[in-house]
Amino acid sequence: MEQQKKEKRSAGERPFFSRPAAAACSAVLCTLLWGSAFPAVKTGYELFRITSSVPDKLLFAGARFLAAGVLTLLALSFLQRRPALPQKGELPRMAALGLVQTAVQYFFFYIALSYSTGVKGSILNSAGTFLSILLAHFFFRDDRMTGQKAAGCLAGLAGIILVNLGPGGLGGFDPLGDGLMLGAALFFAAGSLMSKQFAKSCSPVSLSGWQLTIGGGILTAAGLLTGGTLAPSGPQAVLMLAYLAFLSAAAFALWTLLLKYNPVGKISIFNALTPVFGVLLSGIFLGEDFLHLKNLAALLLVCLGIVLVNAKKPARS
Repeated sequence: MEQQKKEKRSAGERPFFSRPAAAACSAVLCTLLWGSAFPAVKTGYELFRITSSVPDKLLFAGARFLAAGVLTLLALSFLQRRPALPQKGELPRMAALGLVQTAVQYFFFYIALSYSTGVKGSILNSAGTFLSILLAHFFFRDDRMTGQKAAGCLAGLAGIILVNLGPGGLGGFDPLGDGLMLGAALFFAAGSLMSKQFAKSCSPVSLSGWQLTIGGGILTAAGLLTGGTLAPSGPQAVLMLAYLAFLSAAAFALWTLLLKYNPVGKISIFNALTPVFGVLLSGIFLGEDFLHLKNLAALLLVCLGIVLVNAKKPARS
């Protein structure tokens, strides 16, 4: 009886974001927000009159992430009733994460989109999900690769490829556009591992806010120094940028919390839903045709991958 009481108390003390249902719902919310960024960014390009200019795209990305970081830090300062300043020794880690996860990843990402199609870009960028699970095997003892995880990754990858396949297939490989997109995926995976490690000794929300602020500042400076400009067409453009900043702030802060309390592999696999949400929301808000059997099949494959990665093996007697 006493042992049962201890187990109940232990379950009640378990961090909220480490509970399977809370972790799953929060991770899906993050991917929904990131998926909505695809139609939002495309609409933003139109509202800010951005065409093929790389400096303009870098400045647009920088403004988005800088605003997201400042928004996160202001909200945290309000909630804790004191300025959300880095503690002693935290700033170098926050700067390193901002450089890798925001500045370098999205520097590669936005340039790659200038030379690659959206279909191929989304497929290659989704490789970051599976690179996270693979790299976690070598860096975290509690996050080893298993046959079940490998099967889940393959199912999720098959779903991502299927949802993005067109009549012409994937086409040829462009070293500049496609190569840089794979680089962006690699830095996403590296950033996920860094987030998990750094969040052990830093406030996850503070870590997210500062890395977005620093990374966004770097992108903004890169855009300005190379001649980038932003020309909003009206209030709608400002509102769209505000939404992009909000979704980045909310998703990155929540994602960092999830990585702190859960194995990287169990959380990263949910990122496979991002392109699925991207396709569905692009169809709804951009008028793109998405009601195909392949999209439903892809969603089932991705869900199967998530179940395989997160399912616990029955205990041996």
